[in-house]
Amino acid sequence: MIIVKNLFKRFGDITAVDGISFEISRGESFGFLGPNGAGKSTTINMLAGVLEPDSGSISINGASDPTRSKVRRSLGIAPQALALYEELTGEENIAFFGRLYGLSGRKLRERVDWSLELVGLSERRRHRVKTYSGGMQRRLNLACGMVHDPQVLLLDEPTVGIDPQSRNLIFDKVEQLKSEGRTVLYTTHYMEEAQRLCDRVAIIDLGRILAVDTVDNLISEHGGVSVIEAELAAPPKDPSLLPGTLEGTSLRIETDNAMATVAELTSTGHRFITMRIDRADLEVVFLNLTGRRLRD
Repeated sequence: MIIVKNLFKRFGDITAVDGISFEISRGESFGFLGPNGAGKSTTINMLAGVLEPDSGSISINGASDPTRSKVRRSLGIAPQALALYEELTGEENIAFFGRLYGLSGRKLRERVDWSLELVGLSERRRHRVKTYSGGMQRRLNLACGMVHDPQVLLLDEPTVGIDPQSRNLIFDKVEQLKSEGRTVLYTTHYMEEAQRLCDRVAIIDLGRILAVDTVDNLISEHGGVSVIEAELAAPPKDPSLLPGTLEGTSLRIETDNAMATVAELTSTGHRFITMRIDRADLEVVFLNLTGRRLRD
């Protein structure tokens, strides 16, 4: 559905996107996970035809020019910066964007109703957007990008700065839209969002893709070892039979295969009061790949 090859974009001396390549299959939810300034929004803007690449190629559903109106009509975009008119009502905002995509009459009214229902704003449809909370505005932003029923969604950090209830609703709706066969490109710097919503994740930093895979495979390859901490019911008669390091009755083991190690421990006949497994997660992968230095 989306094929990007060797894409570059520079702003003066700054290289915002540095030769990235990736492919997204039809019906896939693909995550761009990276810190602020990593190049996520710049990539989204090039896919949407808002920015022209310095070099490289973009193909969306077989079309190589995202500035063409036919290609743009296939895209639903929820930009990071809210694209809303505060003096208009919720339904007026959605209808405005629907008309831009060529909708009118009964079809437009049906799609406005559907979009408002999608994001839970039907009861506030006639209220001006300036009276909406931040979470409601984010939800309306998504509705405006969905009014024309696109098959490809470009969602650029759609949950920034909103309440947990609105965030959870957006999660549910993204999952619903994906289950209907839509292709999703989702940019975020929140680990839990990428882990929950995305079939595959690209970790991007300083304009470059550092790794692309499923979350489980990223953790397996870049997460490092798991740590097992256990408390024995009594000191072992022969500590050499236990792996890891033992202090009194406290056992600590670093392992590449936590489940196999736990099975080995239970087979030794020792009794354990407690046992905890600290497995690497996507945050550990992210920090291992991008570093732990603060970014300003």
